[in-house]
Amino acid sequence: MPADLGPLLADLAAESDDLTGLLTPLTPADWARPTPATGWTIADQVTHLAYFDDVTLLSINDPGRFRAEAQALTADGDDFPDRVAASHRHLTGAEVLAWFGTTRPRLLDGYRSCDPATRLPWFGPDMGVASSVTARIMETWAHGQDVADSLGVVRPATARLRHVAHIGIGARPYSYLVNGRPVPAEPIRVELAAPDGTQWNWGPDDAADRVTGPALDFCLAVTQRRHRSDTALVITGPVAAQWMAIAQSFAGPAGPGRPPRDAKAPQ
Repeated sequence: MPADLGPLLADLAAESDDLTGLLTPLTPADWARPTPATGWTIADQVTHLAYFDDVTLLSINDPGRFRAEAQALTADGDDFPDRVAASHRHLTGAEVLAWFGTTRPRLLDGYRSCDPATRLPWFGPDMGVASSVTARIMETWAHGQDVADSLGVVRPATARLRHVAHIGIGARPYSYLVNGRPVPAEPIRVELAAPDGTQWNWGPDDAADRVTGPALDFCLAVTQRRHRSDTALVITGPVAAQWMAIAQSFAGPAGPGRPPRDAKAPQ
């Protein structure tokens, strides 16, 4: 656990700024654009981030109240993200942008006030503060990808993708848990080509099961923003193939993932 959260928080602030840059010029019609997430508009993507920023701040400031409210939210089923989105559809785009622009700085300040050794409750397992910050980077990048895809914008890959990849790899056991499957004992080697031309590695060198390819493509796959067949990832071995079929970097129920781009429409 790093004693200094400064670099992580700087990356979260930078990811937030990049998303805000996409959102600021939007017209009212743009906020209503559908995104690749079925039934979700650009406004829904941003209210999701703002709402869970507020919830994360509650986990920092009042863990007991967070647990009670999280239990109440999830008691009615695993569709709570959709219910949260629906409950904020009365907001205008300007109001959504103002909400995100207010709650994100408050969350950054909340993280700065934390003892890095603190464990924060969440909808999945409790997290350390660094892991919580990393999760917000991942969520911001992933929902920002849906916004960018809706707008037809290609975002440059940055070194911040390492956080997204890292949390995706760390979430491997959770991906099996939420799919009701046992976690295989076999290790997996992950080798990713970073945006700066270097290589990021996880897992033992001699692992038979491997995932290799561009870091961007891996992040798109583990956040379930692209089907693995629509990436340049090379997946070797049955255990790696099984993992990448269910991989998810986010807490909550098993995500349905995105269909392959060449998937035929149901008859």
